[in-house]
Amino acid sequence: MSSILELDQIDKRILNLLQKDSSLSNTQLAELVGLSPSPCLRRVKILEEQGFISGYTAKLNAEKLDCGLTLFVRVWLKTQTEDAVNHFADSIRFVDEVQECYLMVGDCDFVLKVVVKDLEAYRQFQVRHLTHIKNVLNIKTEVPVQTIKRSHLLPI
Repeated sequence: MSSILELDQIDKRILNLLQKDSSLSNTQLAELVGLSPSPCLRRVKILEEQGFISGYTAKLNAEKLDCGLTLFVRVWLKTQTEDAVNHFADSIRFVDEVQECYLMVGDCDFVLKVVVKDLEAYRQFQVRHLTHIKNVLNIKTEVPVQTIKRSHLLPI
């Protein structure tokens, strides 16, 4: 099972079910895919070992945890040298407010998905973190007014 081409329908069904609800017990999962528990567990272990499953997490309610504001931040660097790009990536990698960071090809150099309590918290994040990173030239923040779709599911 070293490549996606070797996944059979049962493996794909297991992956689909686990990405929708990783809290399923092995017994529940086995029943849903039509296997007995032992072969089902064996398949899940193989999928984990082969890297198809990289971990399990809980989806938390951002509003209840006072993290109800999501912003998208575009960042331009003064220079796009390997050192400048790596420095920015290293500087932002462990900042809790940044949920996602992408190195881009196109208009800007990076796009960040930032989650904070409110606009004041974002201002503090920007002052404490973004403006102190060497080689940052420009920052533009986009504020979404409505979430149309949010998903972590991959199309298997």
